[in-house]
Amino acid sequence: MLASTSRQLAPALGYLGSRQKHSLPDLPYDYGALEPHINAQIMQLHHSKHHAAYVNNLNVTEEKYQEALAKGELLEAIKRDFGSFDKFKEKLTAASVGVQGSGWGWLGFNKERGHLQIAACPNQDPLQGTTGLIPLLGIDVWEHAYYLQYKNVRPDYLKAIWNVINWENVTERYMACKK
Repeated sequence: MLASTSRQLAPALGYLGSRQKHSLPDLPYDYGALEPHINAQIMQLHHSKHHAAYVNNLNVTEEKYQEALAKGELLEAIKRDFGSFDKFKEKLTAASVGVQGSGWGWLGFNKERGHLQIAACPNQDPLQGTTGLIPLLGIDVWEHAYYLQYKNVRPDYLKAIWNVINWENVTERYMACKK
């Protein structure tokens, strides 16, 4: 049942899983276990060199893919409106940390001005309804979003959340609201 459930969730979680570094798995047997049919030297070479190269190349390719997703018009808008991606990240993180109690940190689009803006909303207050901004990226800072793993250390959660943001979705939202 677990294997079946894992297979069903794999496509849905594929994007999230691709954000994590892959590592070379250990073989479930010794390199010499297939002797005399395949010797230990061949197994060691294939596993520790060839298979390791495939895993490393996969990681490099995924990193380049993620960088490419964040590039283009959205990245240019981030640079224009915040100075750099790092400054944007710092500002959104600070706004999210600063939410008193529960709420959300947001990257929104101001359609009237044609610019990106950062906002924070307490509780369930909707971004568009309270600020007029079109939501592009929301960071949930209600404790239920992070407490079991990060306890009450919201800044650690916010540092980690950047590793799982779906930039393809944020870019699609940005492109749609510019029309």
